[in-house]
Amino acid sequence: MSDGSSASPAKGRFSDAKEHLGVMDAVTTGALVAVAADVSLVVDKEGAIIDVAFSNADLAKELGGKWLGRRWADLVTSETRPKIDDLLHEANPREPTRWRQVNHPSASGGADVPVRYCAVRIETESRVVAVGRDLRALAALQRRLADAQQDMEREYARIRDAEKRYRLLFQLSNEPVAIVDANSQRIVELNPAAATLFGVDPRRISGTSFNELFETRSRQAIQSFIAAARLAPRVDNVMVEIAAKGVRVLISGSLFRQDSAAHLLVLFSRVEAGAGPRSEQDANLLQMVVAMPEAFVVISSDLRVVSANAAFLDLAQVGVEAQTRGEKIERWLGRPSIDVGILFANLRAHGAVRHFSTIVRGELGSNEDVEVAGVLLPGAGDPFYGLTIRAVGWRPGSERLGGRELPRTVEHFIDLVGRVPLKSLVRETTDLIERLCIEAALELTHDNRAAAAEMLGLSRQGFYAKLRRYGLGDLGEDDSALDDDGV
Repeated sequence: MSDGSSASPAKGRFSDAKEHLGVMDAVTTGALVAVAADVSLVVDKEGAIIDVAFSNADLAKELGGKWLGRRWADLVTSETRPKIDDLLHEANPREPTRWRQVNHPSASGGADVPVRYCAVRIETESRVVAVGRDLRALAALQRRLADAQQDMEREYARIRDAEKRYRLLFQLSNEPVAIVDANSQRIVELNPAAATLFGVDPRRISGTSFNELFETRSRQAIQSFIAAARLAPRVDNVMVEIAAKGVRVLISGSLFRQDSAAHLLVLFSRVEAGAGPRSEQDANLLQMVVAMPEAFVVISSDLRVVSANAAFLDLAQVGVEAQTRGEKIERWLGRPSIDVGILFANLRAHGAVRHFSTIVRGELGSNEDVEVAGVLLPGAGDPFYGLTIRAVGWRPGSERLGGRELPRTVEHFIDLVGRVPLKSLVRETTDLIERLCIEAALELTHDNRAAAAEMLGLSRQGFYAKLRRYGLGDLGEDDSALDDDGV
């Protein structure tokens, strides 16, 4: 027996099959061929199939299965029939043919079934054995790859077209526009209008600090603008002055992300010479509203917060203004389902409201008594509302009810509904009525306490006890001698 060192393996066959495998019987050979291939065929010299084996029933069903006695070339699509002729012609006992892919029509009417064949001629007989491999899975992967590639090419084309459009718009726009890196605060790009405004070369400005475009006294405003743009969806009309030119401009901007980095799109609008003083006055007025100690908030027609100053943020116990924008005002203002509806109904009906008593509920659980003054701000579109909110606080000499000021008239109890438990409200209402009755009796009797007690149906001692309770006057020294049948 050879040790295998005298012969080197050849491509597609054993180095010494006869010695190592011996003479295999036909059954063993057929079983081996059928197991090794998805489709196994024995074809006679006329090209007709005399035997066939499929590796699985699914493939046999898809290919039709009734192949015996039919010509092999008749079972494939017309464009691949020449490949069958080549396989039969090239088959020889010594060397297998090269693999060729042919397509079989599907018995189910679906896509053609691709099969890759190789053929070997039997030396003793004029027959050809062909083995085939099912390529459906590979074909499906190829289709998916082709579809994905086409989708990618379409998407790339769409992105390129969009980039061309926006690049053209960016370059041709008469409005100065700058793109700034929000982290490094360096200029990424200026359009020609912005380059003209600042008097710089747009090809050399990239990488320059954004602050260097403005006067030193405006750089604090630039820093505030960038910080605000990181929190808010948009920041509008911040007045700054351009370096070297002394020209004032209003800047607006919004944040966007590109390539996992934050960028600012900044728009510039020149302040007209005639409008300069007025614009400065408006800016000063806006700064005063923002800085004033009483809360101020602007509300849209659907009762959502548009803007709020720092005093309102303190009342609502909110960290930054961005957390309030777009939120319903009733989240903080008024007793639930009561005050807000009344307040804005009056604003819509009368245009203004003064001294509207309600509460502000903080995010951390605090409740603050406040007075609201408001005005309706009509516009071309939906109206806006402006509200100033002043904390009432504690007034010296006032009594308290459940931690709140005790009203001195029955009408004032309306303000306590929803803020004080009913049990406390009923108890304090009874005390209020008693006090009012005692005061009325004393007034009718010209401060004659004995007559007042008799008028109210109280004993003198019971009457004096209630005077002490409500602090309605000093008592005489003879009180201790009164009888003890008071109420």
